[in-house]
Amino acid sequence: MGRTSVIQESVLSKYQENQKAGRYEPHVSKWDEKVEPGTLSLWKGHDYKDHHWAMAIDLNSCTGCGACVVACNVENNVALVGKDEVIRRREMHWLRIDRYYSSDASVDDLVGLETASENPEVVFQPMLCQHCNNAPCETVCPVAATTHSSEGLNQMTYNRCIGTRYCANNCPYKVRRFNWFKYHDNQKFYEVNPAMNTDLGRMVLNPDVTVRSRGVMEKCSFCVQRIQSAKLTAKKEKRTMQDGDVITACQASCTTGAITFGDLNDPQSKLTRLLQAEPNPDRPYGIDKKIGNPRAYTVLEEIGVKPNIFYLTKIRNKAEAKA
Repeated sequence: MGRTSVIQESVLSKYQENQKAGRYEPHVSKWDEKVEPGTLSLWKGHDYKDHHWAMAIDLNSCTGCGACVVACNVENNVALVGKDEVIRRREMHWLRIDRYYSSDASVDDLVGLETASENPEVVFQPMLCQHCNNAPCETVCPVAATTHSSEGLNQMTYNRCIGTRYCANNCPYKVRRFNWFKYHDNQKFYEVNPAMNTDLGRMVLNPDVTVRSRGVMEKCSFCVQRIQSAKLTAKKEKRTMQDGDVITACQASCTTGAITFGDLNDPQSKLTRLLQAEPNPDRPYGIDKKIGNPRAYTVLEEIGVKPNIFYLTKIRNKAEAKA
């Protein structure tokens, strides 16, 4: 439906001619000129002196299998709420797979775009907390329950949250979740969530991740418990952290290797080399690195929240692309 800032795709023949084929590069108005969204900000920015955690997701490789969703649930003790609660828009998954289907209608025909083609093309897009550097959720929290870490993580302090849900309303990616009930100790959810409602079932919970209570917000944490564990291991071994020490649950479960997690401050990390990221002398803060991979983009770049998750455009091996 013309969501060019969310899903960006092209065909192989065009990509071979221009590696930026299919890219949507928005510009915003600055007085009488158009500039890149990243150049305008009310905030000074963040200087990541140690680590700068980020993620890249290759839309070419993602098959939409959902293994990452299951792995995230298991790793982070995410509650299962059941069909009735999902119908009420109360799902709890920290990670979801957005599916986009092609239509034979033109972009201007909004009614026709509601009908999928006879043989639709599909794009699978894992959508999780984007860990924005200019996070809109952080600025609206009245109790500073959501804050920005010195390593680029948008983090939650559960025992500080009072459940205003302002952050969920202000999140452009709709990836924050609110605990409407105490799912882990509520017999009304026994049938859909037995693992959290029996003594034996609770033994499978991850002891490194707290179980959230009623009335608080939660979301993807970039598996911060794994990051901390890797730091402690490196400290005990008296060495610096190496690329690959931290593997998030979603990355570990991805059968096609579509997800890459790493430190953008490490010039030798797989993520840095994949994105061809390097410091930007024109913008010295850690959030403003030059991304050299022509396929790399961020979702809704025009709103200027500067996510730490990058997607690689979908390139189809076919003669031409649908409208």
